[in-house]
Amino acid sequence: MSEIRVVIADDDVLLREGLSSLLTQAGLEVVGQAGDADELLAVLGQEEPALAIIDIRMPPTYTAEGLDAALRIRTEYPGVATLLLSAHVEVDHALELLEGGDGQKGVGYLLKSRVTDIADFVSTIDRVAGGASVIDPALVYELVAARRRNDPLGALSARERDVLTLMAEGLSNGGIGRRLWITEGTVEKHVRSILTKLNLSETSDDHRRVRAVIMYLDTVG
Repeated sequence: MSEIRVVIADDDVLLREGLSSLLTQAGLEVVGQAGDADELLAVLGQEEPALAIIDIRMPPTYTAEGLDAALRIRTEYPGVATLLLSAHVEVDHALELLEGGDGQKGVGYLLKSRVTDIADFVSTIDRVAGGASVIDPALVYELVAARRRNDPLGALSARERDVLTLMAEGLSNGGIGRRLWITEGTVEKHVRSILTKLNLSETSDDHRRVRAVIMYLDTVG
């Protein structure tokens, strides 16, 4: 993995410093830290990071300052990927982050409780910085559960649901195949079937697969 320039924004200084130390030991270059959204945007104006890791709730109101900052980054710094961390599953916030992501280099949404393995976390950072969309599985399950009474996925087979969930996590066809112990060609067939059944045409958008899943689930809610 090539060295990645990272900025960390979190009002918890101990968490921020600890994460910075771990990422530095893992070979990433932490070029700045911030305790709130304004400070984050100021750091971005001075540095040229590949990725900003952002706590979704920061001062002064501890509601959605991190999300608001990520949306500004999309407009003002489209070359900077964003990875949001949250203590809770916040569906509306994640949807707002993912929708309309044209031109954004990469986006991610993870629960802090999932960040338990530094190697996995660094791998996620590498994928998001490289242009992928990575969504916490808990968010995907929450979206599906919240709409179970009017299930837009009713036409999908059990295996297609498995593939769809892994698509939403940002896995490639090869990664899905390895996870489900099926060939990449079989995964491609499932993906084509899913898009057909959900009436979703293919595009060249880097985030097409994740955004298609999330946007579709949102529109039927």
